[in-house]
Amino acid sequence: MKNIQKKSISSLAGNVLFWIILASFIALFVASNYFSTNNLKEVPISNVISRANKGEIKSLDIQGNDVKVTLKDKNKPTEKSIKESGTIYEQGLEKGKVEVKVAEPDKSSDIWWNLAVMLVPTIAIISFFIFMMRQAGGQNSQAMSFGNSKAKLYGEDKKKIKFEDIAGNENAKQDLYEIVDFLKDPKKYQKMGAKIPSGVLMVGHPGTGKTMLARAVAGEAKVPFFSISGSEFMEMFVGVGASRVRDLFNKAKKNAPSIIFIDEIDAVGRKRGSGMGGGHDEREQTLNQILVEMDGFEKDTGVIVLAATNRVDVLDPALLRPGRFDRRVEISLPERKDRLAILEVHFKNKPVDSSVDLNALAKKTAGSAGADLANIANEAAILAARNNRKEITNDDLTEAFEKVAIGPERKAKVMSDLDRETTAWHEAGHAVVGHVLPDSDPVHKVTIIPRGQTGGVTWFLPPEDKSYTNIFEYKDILARAMGGRQAEVMIYGESGISTGASSDLRSATNIARNMIVELGMGESLRDQVFHEEEGGMFFDKMTHDRPYSEKTAEKIDEEVAKLIKESVKRAEVILKANKKPLEALTKALLEKETIDEAEVNEILKDAKLPKEAKLH
Repeated sequence: MKNIQKKSISSLAGNVLFWIILASFIALFVASNYFSTNNLKEVPISNVISRANKGEIKSLDIQGNDVKVTLKDKNKPTEKSIKESGTIYEQGLEKGKVEVKVAEPDKSSDIWWNLAVMLVPTIAIISFFIFMMRQAGGQNSQAMSFGNSKAKLYGEDKKKIKFEDIAGNENAKQDLYEIVDFLKDPKKYQKMGAKIPSGVLMVGHPGTGKTMLARAVAGEAKVPFFSISGSEFMEMFVGVGASRVRDLFNKAKKNAPSIIFIDEIDAVGRKRGSGMGGGHDEREQTLNQILVEMDGFEKDTGVIVLAATNRVDVLDPALLRPGRFDRRVEISLPERKDRLAILEVHFKNKPVDSSVDLNALAKKTAGSAGADLANIANEAAILAARNNRKEITNDDLTEAFEKVAIGPERKAKVMSDLDRETTAWHEAGHAVVGHVLPDSDPVHKVTIIPRGQTGGVTWFLPPEDKSYTNIFEYKDILARAMGGRQAEVMIYGESGISTGASSDLRSATNIARNMIVELGMGESLRDQVFHEEEGGMFFDKMTHDRPYSEKTAEKIDEEVAKLIKESVKRAEVILKANKKPLEALTKALLEKETIDEAEVNEILKDAKLPKEAKLH
């Protein structure tokens, strides 16, 4: 507070000095114009004499050779002239025609003018010098504070978030509440010989609420909470990050018991020993300083470090060892009951129609993070307001969910009749194959209205949350992905091989490769995993060898191709065996454009799974 007051006083003094200098400059400018004759109109002496003889001039004020002319209707001189040698009468002025005043030349105007000429540049130079000194002082102050931490302190004046305000993640909240309890009553743990972890790392998918949980810890503990992002330690100058780390920990220790929260710690905590120097050396120095500060805590200092990341795989092992971030809190994607609780929180203060079924929405949103659910709630409110409704309806909720999940409808996109028909056959092909396969998720909706980057969508949703996916489910996913392309080929022949299936093919290839390389689901490479690190820098990928040979790489390619060919064959067999249901669904899509789950099931009730397409 004292520093802030000093800065305010210094700034005020500087501003006052600036205005004083400006006022002096204006005063001198006015004075110079007032006392000098430079602003009087210059006229020839013959003109003055002629008008004086006619009675148009009130008086002439002669000072040496200078003649100031005052007109009859004026009180001050408005013109000036210079008389020639001799008296004014010798140049033609008739006596008695005008009042003539003769006086010694007035030197005061010259003095003031000369003074103004000297002082104005002097004041300008002094002002410029003072301005430069103030700028240099400001830069020096910034240079002195360059290594200071940029952490934000959340005190009592901030709006508090409590654990009860956050739905779901009960296990994570329990782990974090132990931190809060220790800060409130450390002696309870010390009597049992327990030591609270010096660092807690919160790991989870983006949008799962890691930062919000950290704020809840601060709200519950009621202690100083220093929040900073990992990227805020980094600068182009080597050593600045380490200086900021020292400053941050010093502040936290002075305010102990306190909490330090480092968001996105992977920005500064990546594994050391990679890269090509340069800016990376700065990150390593900053990381080293964090390691030293965390491991150098004195006993019972009461400073706890919280950190959040969704890239724990790239963190340096030294950060994760006991004594540093020795506790890891997994912030998982919410389960169905947690999703319902989260939706209830976000719809708590929104006007909702009785038709809204949050339980059904929670069922459909498997795999969604808390941020996704918050976005759905907000989009539903926006849609209701756009349509001038006073309450959010179930239609708003459904449209918001689909908009967030697969993109907004592009009804304005104009499609030719052929493109529209091709899209209908394509989406119907996906739906028929997925409908009859035993291990595929049910069809939720089929539409030929363009959404996001797609020309149409066939949407499959799992009936319940699943923790595992078996090989048969993966193969059914591959087959239904190929259903769109095979439907086009079956109807249009070779011309059915178009760009419409590009995203399906890309997705299927990625799934097939993941099955072989990461999940050990190949035939000749069964139970073998060939994982490649994805968190390294570009230089690492250039210099590090793959964890398998060229011969194995060829086998991987063969296995991937085999899975794709098998899925194509299964899709082809299913579609040929169910041509009538395929035609019926295509016709319905061309008429209605969008068909929901119940209608799809009714249209495809006679569709069968041929024996050749069965896996088990």
